[in-house]
Amino acid sequence: MTTAVNAAAMLADLEELVCCESFSADHEAVARSAAVVAGQGRRLLGVPPETIVIDGVTHLRWSFGEPRVLLLGHHDTVWPIGSLRTRPWSVSGGIAWGPGVFDMKAGLVQMFHALAALPSPDGVCVLVTGDEEVGSPSSRTLVEESARGCAAAFVLEASAEGGALKTARKGISAYEIVVHGRAAHAGLDPGKGANAGVELAHQILAVAAMAAADGPDGTLDGTTVTPTLLSGGTTVNTVPALARLAVDVRLPTVAAQLRVDALMRALSPRTPGTRLEVLGGPNRPPLEPASSAGLFALAQRVAAGLGLAPLTGAAVGGASDGNLTAGAGCPTLDGLGAVGGGAHADDEHVVVAEMPGRTTLLAGLVEAVRG
Repeated sequence: MTTAVNAAAMLADLEELVCCESFSADHEAVARSAAVVAGQGRRLLGVPPETIVIDGVTHLRWSFGEPRVLLLGHHDTVWPIGSLRTRPWSVSGGIAWGPGVFDMKAGLVQMFHALAALPSPDGVCVLVTGDEEVGSPSSRTLVEESARGCAAAFVLEASAEGGALKTARKGISAYEIVVHGRAAHAGLDPGKGANAGVELAHQILAVAAMAAADGPDGTLDGTTVTPTLLSGGTTVNTVPALARLAVDVRLPTVAAQLRVDALMRALSPRTPGTRLEVLGGPNRPPLEPASSAGLFALAQRVAAGLGLAPLTGAAVGGASDGNLTAGAGCPTLDGLGAVGGGAHADDEHVVVAEMPGRTTLLAGLVEAVRG
């Protein structure tokens, strides 16, 4: 049996989190933010967290008994320190504004208040990381270890458009193609060189064609393979001896991720005298619909039982730590956080009236899973 949530207290807690800036690249700011998050969690959950610092980044974890449910979020944001001066916290017309309010400090507030509304947090692990926005380099293992053995991971990332839960996320692969050529004077002896820039041009075209080259119907069903950052050469009168290309890949399935990886590894040079290195590879596995289907159906039943509006689901291109929990074999439902919009943008905002309902939904889900 859950107790009613206090909307005014939730809004006050949200203001406190938003007003403590936590830019991912500023580890001291992330540590200050972690202290504020830890304080809220201690007040609402009754115990302090385990504070885990990895490579200078501060993460927080609460564990209550043998965990069956993982509640997952992050407290870092993409907003540089000082953003509050130009985008201050405010509430107007039922909308809360401020850097990080939607992605994802409102989700943290909802998470703590949902657990506080339960008779006991037994069977729950709460993990709040400090580097999700930069790809979770220090927290990835922590996330995966916390997810293993749990029956469900509920990710408090912000909802999709219209409050939809995120039932699928594309996986991410990241590559760098390095072309090694041979320098020569561009005016006197260009033929003695092996132009890494020309070869890079061939590789850009080959990479750009991959998304339409491999699926059984001639496509990869939503896979994108995008050449992004490129560089090469040293001076205007020298045949380039070195050139580099970064490639961003987003994929809906593990099978597509493996197929594209094979295509990248099979690239070969076209320009005589050049050679290729292909660096990188799969970074985050996809959160496939099968991983979320059972939990989404459960969420629909819980919402109906609570008298909440019917839930919708959405597949999105961006990744989160939910990709990691799904990849670790834990059933995962994402997007249970704030309803609003403008993540990473000047119009980032949260619909305040939606916060109590989302909090109650999460509490109901925890109860349903842990039995």
